Order: sequence, then structure tokens, then C-alpha cells
Amino acid sequence: MTAHAAFLERVVEQQAAWPERTTRSGVGALRARSAPRHAGGQAASALSGKPRHGVYVDREVAPAAILVAEADGVLGGAIVEQLAADGYRAELARTAEHARVLASERMPGLAVIGDLDVPRGALALLGEIRKADRERAPWTPELPVIVVSSSAGELDVLRAFEAGADDFLARPARYLELRARLRAVLRRSELAADDGRQIEVGPLAIDLEARTVSLDRRHVDLSPLEYELLVQLAGAPRRVFDKQELLRSVWGYPSDVTTRTVDSHASRLRRKLDPEGSGRWVITVWGIGYRLI
Repeated sequence: MTAHAAFLERVVEQQAAWPERTTRSGVGALRARSAPRHAGGQAASALSGKPRHGVYVDREVAPAAILVAEADGVLGGAIVEQLAADGYRAELARTAEHARVLASERMPGLAVIGDLDVPRGALALLGEIRKADRERAPWTPELPVIVVSSSAGELDVLRAFEAGADDFLARPARYLELRARLRAVLRRSELAADDGRQIEVGPLAIDLEARTVSLDRRHVDLSPLEYELLVQLAGAPRRVFDKQELLRSVWGYPSDVTTRTVDSHASRLRRKLDPEGSGRWVITVWGIGYRLI
């Protein structure tokens, strides 16, 4: 079974389980239709921000403009259709160039980058976004990005996060998991915006735009994944994050993966923040996970 066929099959199962959240058009219509921006009808109503008749709208999140970059029109159309059903304004780009055009016309609040037809297409587009010139590029370098890729080996996941991905999903992905990840990334982005692009926890300061960390005004040199782990913990410094949650949100691993990755990164992060071993930062909650303070 191909990735997009598996995705559609799972969407059908989910719609059967939650009929009150589905649209009248159903997923079957997607097999003969992608959802390009100028297709009119359902796609146009999704872009307008006005829900279609009979569409469930997720009231827990404000509508956000989502740019989906995916070469597979059927799979991309299915994602756009389901995002529209959940109240998001979603647009589909089949190529990186099309994504630039759509972003220049309407700045997205988040991008979902799938498999593109050029070699390393997703990572190339992600790298372009992260290095964007604010004055000339159609997007800002801090645009939240979720990568959905059929290349999902450990090295592929690591490269995606090192390139600046906010989250990673392996294909075929369940739509409900994609939606949950999307909402989590948007919440973190909104938190960062509310904090003026900086998170402060006592003497610890994280500059989210410059991606720098200082403690007692002393610069702390962190690896990309140590930085991402710290940002996750600092977003709710007294909350205990379990290891599986950190694996999903920071590394993008599925919840059934068993690894010491979180422990090793948390240990290195603790030593860098607390070289004297006072036990003040990155506290282990045995049997569960970690909290910052």
C-alpha cells in the first residue's frame, strides 16, 4: 500500500469513528481531486476562513493559515481537506516554487512540508525558510515548520531537526496525530510571540530569535537538540514532561520507541546549565521524566 493510500484509509476510519466532525463531501471525492488554491468550491471556502456547511470547527484554537507543501496531490489534498474541516485556512503547494508564490500572497502561520520531487526537497525548502531575508523573502525565518517525510530513519529525523524543523512525522501519518502536533507547535509559537521572542526563567534567558541561551548573563553553548529540549522544558518550567512526550515533541519519534536519547541529552544539558552540580536545573522525576526547576 502506498503512503497516500494508507493515509486516506486511516482518514476514512477516523471519519467513521467521529462522524460529527466530517464534511458531507467525504474523503472519496479527494481521490479525483487535489485541493489547489484556485480550485474554488471547498478549497476557496477553506481559504476564506468561513466554515462550510456541516463542518466541525475546533474551538480550542484560532484559525491559522497553514501552507502544505506536498508533491502528491491526493495526499496533500486530503491534509488540506481535513485542516479546513478543523477550521484552519489551508493551501496546497505542489512544488517549492508554488510554496513561495502562495507565501508571498498570504503569510502562513505554519508550514507542513511533505515529500517534494527534487532531491532533499523538504530539507532544502526548510533551509531556505530558516535562512530567509526578512526584507525580501516571502516568509520569516521563525515560521513554524512540521516535516512529514517517507524518509524517517534516525539520521533523517536528526537532519530535519538540525535543519530547523519544529516537529517531524513519519509517513504514513495519522491525521489526528498531525493535528495534535500542529496545535502544539502553534501554541509554542504563540507563547514565544507573547514573550517578545524571549523566555526567561529566573536568571536563565532564551532568545528564541537568535537561538541563544544565557544564565546569569553567561552565554551557554548548546547543541541544536539540547537547545530544543531546553525550550520545551522552559515553556512550562515546573511541569513534569514524560520521556515519551519529549521524544515526540523534540525528536519526532513515535511514542513506542524506546531509547536513552532523552536521558543523555538531559544529562548533557544539566551539566552545561549547572556545572557545579547544585541540582537546580533539569531535574529528574524518577519513573516519569524531567522538569526544568
